[in-house]
Amino acid sequence: MSSTGGPAGRRSVLDPVERMSEVVFGVLMALSFTGALSVATAGRAEIRTMMLTALGCNLAWGLTDAVMYLVGSFVERSRKVALLRGLVAEKDLEHAHRMISDALPERLSSGAGPEALEAMRRHLISTPPPRSGLAARDFVAALEVFGLVVVATFPVVLPFMFIHETAHALRLSNLLSIATLFVCGHVLGRHARSNAWGFGFTMAAIGIALVAVIVALGG
Repeated sequence: MSSTGGPAGRRSVLDPVERMSEVVFGVLMALSFTGALSVATAGRAEIRTMMLTALGCNLAWGLTDAVMYLVGSFVERSRKVALLRGLVAEKDLEHAHRMISDALPERLSSGAGPEALEAMRRHLISTPPPRSGLAARDFVAALEVFGLVVVATFPVVLPFMFIHETAHALRLSNLLSIATLFVCGHVLGRHARSNAWGFGFTMAAIGIALVAVIVALGG
């Protein structure tokens, strides 16, 4: 989970990495509950308990993740506001350049000379500081975090709602989970401008490995 970005530290929706990460977390968490089912002995009561527990856990996780997203957004925005105010008040150019360099990623700061740092300083102090606190867009993004985690539960538990044969429902649930993980990996690969299929199969392989462990443990 990352904080908000952009020039003013604001974002209306999550970026692809954040979206897919939330879905993967939700799927893997739900899988941990389906893995507790025994194909040989699980009855409808146990399956119902599993579904409610998986949904309840993902609801709690989604709420926690959404709240922590807001906390991270608030902290990151406060840090940026403090930096801008410090640059405006700072009269020592060398110290101001060091403040900017410390705020940059290491690979950028190591290659930024005094001229580049001074250009950044002048641009920053001429830019109106972003508002502190949380904006409506932050709450929209937090709601998206919550929704993604909860929705990710359904491919895992949906087969148990319609298929009464536990073994068949469990296998279909595993297949849907692996397919979901593949799609997430494919999206991440495209976002990284890398081998999207390779990313997809890698993420699916992680799901297959997890399912194999679940089956080996009696799921």
